[in-house]
Amino acid sequence: MTQRDADGVDEAGPVLETRVAEAAVPAQRGKPASLWRHRDFMLLWSGQTVSDVGSAVTMLALPLLAVSVLKASTFQVSLISILTSLAFLLISLPAGVIVDQVRKHGLMMWCDVARMVLLGSIPLAGWLWHVTLWQIYLVATLAGVLSVFFDVSYQSYVPVLLDGEQLVDANGKLGATNSFAGLVGPSVGGALVGFIGAAKAIAADAGSFAASAISLLLIRTHEPKPEKRAEHVTFRAAMNEGLAFVVKHPILRKIVACTGTSNFFSSTVGAVDVVFLVRVLHASPSVIGALFSLAAIGGVIGGLTAGLLGRWIGSARIIWVSVLVPSPLFLLMPLARPGWGVLLFAVGLFAQFFLAVVYNTAQVSYRQRICPPQLLGRMNASVRWIVWGTMPLGALFGGALGTWIGVRETIAIGAVGGMLSGLWVFFSPLRQLRDVPAE
Repeated sequence: MTQRDADGVDEAGPVLETRVAEAAVPAQRGKPASLWRHRDFMLLWSGQTVSDVGSAVTMLALPLLAVSVLKASTFQVSLISILTSLAFLLISLPAGVIVDQVRKHGLMMWCDVARMVLLGSIPLAGWLWHVTLWQIYLVATLAGVLSVFFDVSYQSYVPVLLDGEQLVDANGKLGATNSFAGLVGPSVGGALVGFIGAAKAIAADAGSFAASAISLLLIRTHEPKPEKRAEHVTFRAAMNEGLAFVVKHPILRKIVACTGTSNFFSSTVGAVDVVFLVRVLHASPSVIGALFSLAAIGGVIGGLTAGLLGRWIGSARIIWVSVLVPSPLFLLMPLARPGWGVLLFAVGLFAQFFLAVVYNTAQVSYRQRICPPQLLGRMNASVRWIVWGTMPLGALFGGALGTWIGVRETIAIGAVGGMLSGLWVFFSPLRQLRDVPAE
């Protein structure tokens, strides 16, 4: 799971004080209604697709701005990734308590508006004067805080719009379009950086957050206000309820360990990959954008086939199969060379995108179905605190390691670590199950 797992790589699936069945017997259900005719989901989906494309532009443009214009060092570039994800480590747990106490819809909308203003400040500064590294760091930090609240709300809001039977289809579609953004965004970003400069290219992301806010504004589904609890519960105790939900389940804690390990090593690679492509492989911005777009096709394919693979392989078995089978291709990334050899890097990323979407579709759908609605925000926040909390640590590790031993060697270590992360779920009760037990 990559940092963009959007909705991406991201978490695991929980159960509170339940037993894992010895064998899984899927419930018999009717065919769920088509999401193509679900107006509010289509609004949410389309808004997030536009937002994801804009964010994919920024993910390329920000480090290119730091490397090419501001002449930042390897560690200074990695600091962007560290600050972007640091909020997930610091405030995810309290954010989950707040999300469970408010309507998710309004919170998401205002987070989009605030991120639009933040990202828009970079092209504005470039037009009026010039952009500094300190401004980039401040924007990355504040945008990360807003992303915590938005993402925790987002995964808790999808079950408000949809029935449980529709969640796998919905998460597959959201994962596919997140990867589609990874397909289109880097190419668009590389072209925009080449034509108008990195600072001005970030204006596309500011506009995408505006589009997302408008799409949320148009949603009509009523979201009931969360009920107040009869008994008084302290903020700390409420926070701990979500964390206990996550860590007590024998399968869930293995999934969280797998995802957290994978996120750590993918962040190690992500902290230095642009430096590797620019300074070692001598790739141009347009070539870099094309490479990331080519790799993102794997995520699109993963999103389109996740439901089919889950039915064919098994909804429980697919969780560990999706991690272990494609991951040896990660080892191709550090073998990349200038010229046509850069395609080896794209193949490794292709496998990473595919793996992330299939894996996350399975485990996020499982988590959403079995979690009580009043605990969704804290459960999502607790999972994100653990598995996204490893990302700034991984980025810090990657920046430091890239400075000490070189970026190619750092990418090799990250690739091996990512490949081995699937052993957590392989050596778990999931290996004895074909399908997720009907709870």
